[in-house]
Amino acid sequence: MKKTLLTLSLTAVALAGCQSPQSNQATDTAATANVTNHQNAATAKQPYAKPLLLAHPNYDAKTFFDTTSYTGSSISADGSAVLVGSDESGIYNLYRLSLLDGSKTQLTNFEDSTFPVRWFPGDDRVLLSKDKGGNELNHLYVRELDGSVKDMTPGENTRASFAGFSGDGKAFFVQTNERNPKFMDLYRYDASTYERTLVFQNDEGYSLGDIDRSGRFVALNKSVSNKDIDIYLLDLRSRALKPVMVSEPGLEAAEEVFSFAHNGQTLYYGSDAKSEFNEVWAYDIASGKRQPIASHDWDVSYYGFSESGRYQAMAVNADASTKVTITDTQTGKALALPPLPPGDFRGVSFSKDDKTMVFYLNSDISPSELYVWQIGEPSVKRLTKALSPAMDSANLVPSEVVRFKSFDGLEIPGLLYRPKLAHAASPSPAVIYVHGGPGGQSRSGYNPAIQHLVNHGYVVFAINNRGSSGYGKTFFHLDDKNHGDGDLKDMVWGKKYLQSLDWVDKERIGIMGGSYGGYMVAAALAFTPEEFKVGIDIFGVTNWVRTLNSIPPWWESFRKSLYDEMGDPATDAERHKAISPLFHAENIVRPLMVIQGANDPRVLQVESDELVEKVRANGVPVEYVLFDDEGHGFTKKANRITASEAYLKFLDTYLKP
Repeated sequence: MKKTLLTLSLTAVALAGCQSPQSNQATDTAATANVTNHQNAATAKQPYAKPLLLAHPNYDAKTFFDTTSYTGSSISADGSAVLVGSDESGIYNLYRLSLLDGSKTQLTNFEDSTFPVRWFPGDDRVLLSKDKGGNELNHLYVRELDGSVKDMTPGENTRASFAGFSGDGKAFFVQTNERNPKFMDLYRYDASTYERTLVFQNDEGYSLGDIDRSGRFVALNKSVSNKDIDIYLLDLRSRALKPVMVSEPGLEAAEEVFSFAHNGQTLYYGSDAKSEFNEVWAYDIASGKRQPIASHDWDVSYYGFSESGRYQAMAVNADASTKVTITDTQTGKALALPPLPPGDFRGVSFSKDDKTMVFYLNSDISPSELYVWQIGEPSVKRLTKALSPAMDSANLVPSEVVRFKSFDGLEIPGLLYRPKLAHAASPSPAVIYVHGGPGGQSRSGYNPAIQHLVNHGYVVFAINNRGSSGYGKTFFHLDDKNHGDGDLKDMVWGKKYLQSLDWVDKERIGIMGGSYGGYMVAAALAFTPEEFKVGIDIFGVTNWVRTLNSIPPWWESFRKSLYDEMGDPATDAERHKAISPLFHAENIVRPLMVIQGANDPRVLQVESDELVEKVRANGVPVEYVLFDDEGHGFTKKANRITASEAYLKFLDTYLKP
């Protein structure tokens, strides 16, 4: 699967703006299960056929963001607590959350958002990660038993990420780009003294997949193109590097490392070589034989094991939601879960003794709540209360999966949110939302910024245009070197679909999005100037010539993949200029809002500055909100509230009757 390079979902805009560092606990990664009432509808003229409520309270942005966001689910060595990141203070910091009663003890108090990695396997030391003001130069830290914090990352301009503990807990692995800003080398740290050894010098642009528990084998990905990602196996004892899956010319396939088996004898990986979708394959290290393990009508997004190896989890990206199966490897049977509230599983972790499982549940109308289950017991216990006490989830709106046919007959999926008061006698204004990417996906789940708009009477339609992930590799590559054309036409035809619904105000439809979605907003206003009444551009690319020549150095390993999708600036500069809204800003005649982070390393502030200046010169209303303490997204709750209030005020001014 190709990289999602400029991804900034509205979830990230509203909630965090960045992903928490990935823990190496076997099942502490992807969202994992879907047990929702989320509908999977075929194309329909009038979705939401049942009557909706006639009245409901309107909540302000502060109330929506009084909701607490949680991340992380590592269980402590003694099984008594879980390590979480929480933004209850307004800034993400770390907390120890008791599995017995849900009581919290704050562990850090930094001014920059701080994210949990995991506990040490033998004591209560903690690994954590943070950058400075959203600059994406994440450092790895250890919080010692006395509460002091040590930076494990040398150099101010270095990026680092955790890569896992050895099976005996005596060492852990860290990637850094201190030697060469373009590539991540691999170091082995002594878990007691923190002395480190360089174990893999990365000169060829590999990316780390997984390390086996013995610390001998390292699985690596190598991006060849945006359709071709290979897998290699490095033996740290012999220093031998051998291919696991390398595509032949003309038979490109995207492979991704999932995990090693607990015994280190098998490597599991995903591949789309034999299917439209990502399948699970097993590679026997001794014999070199490969065999398929699992496939679905959707992409398998995760396949891994608990720390002990007893439980195996597999997650499938099923039509913008995630479904999971957890298998007891001792019996070969699926783990029978107790009755659960509707929602997607996320962040599943098991205790060392396999007796306890913690996980999050998240749905459109409920933020991520952390639960604990003593395996085999008839019920689970909720440990958090994330939703603001001033809100009732019954007043929020679940999305519906709908599909429409675009200009060329291609079926385009999306998530549609209908306000409770929207009906034919009083149609509601609408906003098309465009996800980040290229290659992102709008997915089900709680999103306070979307719910805030829907609560105040706006239809929101999150379109997964051609080029979105999750719908097969053919659909995924339809936007390659076609940006600002087919994908933009999908937005226009999404608008036509909305206009076919009698509860949508046909004359009042706007467009908004973040990152690549922000580009689509500016492109829509510049290249189809009469289609959308307003646009909200959140950290959006406006000048592809500049952006593609100023990518962060740590993107080097997938530069070729990016150029395969967007075009090489050395040869495609003319096309890049043609599709860049900045060079066509004189066409923008509809009100525009621009949101920008001053520390953004992906979409530089100058991109937004120049667009705002040019559009204002047209005599067009422009609202510009600049955050001097954010990067490519929001990590501070106060800024999320400010942005959400600004979205609503702008739409109320220029879109609502």
